[in-house]
Amino acid sequence: MTQTSFPVLEHLRRRLAGSLEPGETTSMRYPTAIARLLGLEIVAVAERGATIRIEADVELHGNQQGTVHGGLLCELADAAIGTAHSTIIQPGESFTSLDLDARFVRPAWSGVLVASARCTHPGRTISHYQCEIRRDDGTSIASVTSAVMTLRGAQAAGR
Repeated sequence: MTQTSFPVLEHLRRRLAGSLEPGETTSMRYPTAIARLLGLEIVAVAERGATIRIEADVELHGNQQGTVHGGLLCELADAAIGTAHSTIIQPGESFTSLDLDARFVRPAWSGVLVASARCTHPGRTISHYQCEIRRDDGTSIASVTSAVMTLRGAQAAGR
């Protein structure tokens, strides 16, 4: 079988469309290990944008109060932001989050949660992202921002 590597954005678009053929790869790992563990699903992707969903279950993802744990919400947002940024990553490049700032607005319980990330400042090395997390009724539950650094050359090696 011949391996064909696509840019990340094209690879993810093909994956979403169900047209990805065996042996078609990209420089990033999709689905990620954490996405498989938590059941995160990419539902939309664009250049510097991504939407990720999870079927939250307070029996698996709950805190002491019986609501979805804020750490899960941070991971959901980080996955959306990382996926959004990965769409512009070239072969030989990688990236890392510099920070993640979450503002929790209201609680969530079991049900579908959707995180939509978009770039607010597309820098050459450091880009800024905004991510809104909503319950399945459309109500916003958290707003998350993050700065992401693109790594090149020796900085990207082994990442």
